[in-house]
Amino acid sequence: MRRLSYGFGVSLDGYVNDRDGNINWTDPDDELHQFHNDRYSALEVSLHGRRLYELMAEHWPHVPETAPPIEREFSRLWLDKPKVVFSRTLTEVHWNSTLVSENAVEEVRKLKAGGDGLIEVGGASLAASLMPHGLIDEYQLFVYPVILGGGTPMFPALDHHVGLRLVETKHFRTVVMLRYVAD
Repeated sequence: MRRLSYGFGVSLDGYVNDRDGNINWTDPDDELHQFHNDRYSALEVSLHGRRLYELMAEHWPHVPETAPPIEREFSRLWLDKPKVVFSRTLTEVHWNSTLVSENAVEEVRKLKAGGDGLIEVGGASLAASLMPHGLIDEYQLFVYPVILGGGTPMFPALDHHVGLRLVETKHFRTVVMLRYVAD
């Protein structure tokens, strides 16, 4: 069975974007960017919520050849990686993406059962819809040294606890990565 990882940049006070929806405070340096490139290349499939997909599709397919090599590398990875986009409002998706408009929970169950590698979920709303069903196996937080005071929380309110075990920490120049697995 595939493992599902939820990884995201998060402020010290637990937000994945600010009150205006911006994530410009998460701009990675080369060390962190390379880590993300390596992590992304190891994924079998990337699951995107609508807002994340639109944000990524606005930028990564249009990276110019004059951009730094590390950005061009991620652009190629993102374009080539199979993606599943969950949205009730989009009518089409591009760049090696498949659109799913109904029942994200059942679709993710099928995707997890369809292999034995690693898949990731991107987007706080999509992850929030999967958490109550116990579908996320791993949480990878990239904690940024900023307090936003509001925005979209990384985690939704839940009716029950989710037990986690810390399995890895990594200190970068700009962030600390904490990786937990579900008990």
